[in-house]
Amino acid sequence: CRRRHGPGRDPFGVPMGGRPGANPFRSQSFTAGARPGSGGKAHGRQDPAIEHDLHVTLEEVLRGCTKKMKISRKVMLPDGRTTKREEKVLTINVKPGWKAGTKITFQREGDQLPGTIPADIVFIIRDKPHPQFKREGADIRYTARITLKQALCGVTIEVPTLTKGKISLPLKDIIKPTTVKRIQGQGLPYPKDPTKRGDLLVGFDIQFPEHLTESARQILWDTLPPHV
Repeated sequence: CRRRHGPGRDPFGVPMGGRPGANPFRSQSFTAGARPGSGGKAHGRQDPAIEHDLHVTLEEVLRGCTKKMKISRKVMLPDGRTTKREEKVLTINVKPGWKAGTKITFQREGDQLPGTIPADIVFIIRDKPHPQFKREGADIRYTARITLKQALCGVTIEVPTLTKGKISLPLKDIIKPTTVKRIQGQGLPYPKDPTKRGDLLVGFDIQFPEHLTESARQILWDTLPPHV
């Protein structure tokens, strides 16, 4: 957790778990709650915003989800001088397709202290690393491992999807290290239109053999065109 340093205390507790629940190429900001602190009208300078990263999986970005974060903060008593400790749960509704860097602000939910305005609490969406995919805007990228023989002669591979399914992808042309195949509509939702999704991009990691026999070398030499 980080903050722009100020006199208030970092109020973050631990996440209470999540459940399923724009332009996708730039971050957005949302105000999730806005209310003055209790104990009368606030005067003075506002404490710097307190920022906290909120990590989400690509599957949660695909569906949308609800995250609950517990905070502990000081609350001003009616006398305007003393405070008590209060725990509170903040609910964040992550919308399908939200981009990493999207900010959700809960206004004045920081410590209530005499002579200051409580800090805003800001959650920043961050992608959790995924074992198979990497986000590129609304697209996701998958890298398939194939042999040199498959790259030259063709093969059909099974490409995983975010919904735990598989899509058969025939590779009939020669596959180069820079080749990218595009499977439409298997990426992440667009935040402004969640009914539409980006694409699944398939790149290739071509595995070269460690050794070749002399006869295999000669066959390749005789078979491959001179410019290869």
